[in-house]
Amino acid sequence: MSWRCIVRPARQYMDNYFEHAVLDYLKRDRSVFVNAQYCIQINPGRLINNRSKDGPVWYCDAVAVNLCKKEVYLCECSYAYGLTSLIRRLGEWHNNWNGVLNSVVRDGFVPESWPVRPWLFVPRRFVPLLENQRLIDKIANGQSLRFEPRITPLEEVVPWLYDYTIVPGSS
Repeated sequence: MSWRCIVRPARQYMDNYFEHAVLDYLKRDRSVFVNAQYCIQINPGRLINNRSKDGPVWYCDAVAVNLCKKEVYLCECSYAYGLTSLIRRLGEWHNNWNGVLNSVVRDGFVPESWPVRPWLFVPRRFVPLLENQRLIDKIANGQSLRFEPRITPLEEVVPWLYDYTIVPGSS
């Protein structure tokens, strides 16, 4: 057995664990409905091998709909060093924001009047990186960012730090 065989399952477990921890964190509020691995497809049509000929497609870690606050969150969880993939995704969403909004309204049957914004779950040490104005300018190509992400440190979603008896609508 090679070392690689031992390390790989541990990595998969960690990816899965934090995603599940975030999903459990989101679902603790009974007024929030969560759809994991949500497909954001700019143009409607058939997906072949999770791809579309008609435009960009992304799988969001989760979409959380807060029925009490009438808000929609595109939730992404990452702990990769430097957050390169997450930053690239935010840039793609910025460049296609109207299409992202249309997809959520069309496919999720969410009212157009409900605000939609990313909710990022990252290690605490990366929160200042995401709040850095230079990074925001880079994501938005010098324009103002078309959305305001909500950011929660991953360290705050571990189950022993929050109360399961949360009042609906308080998250």
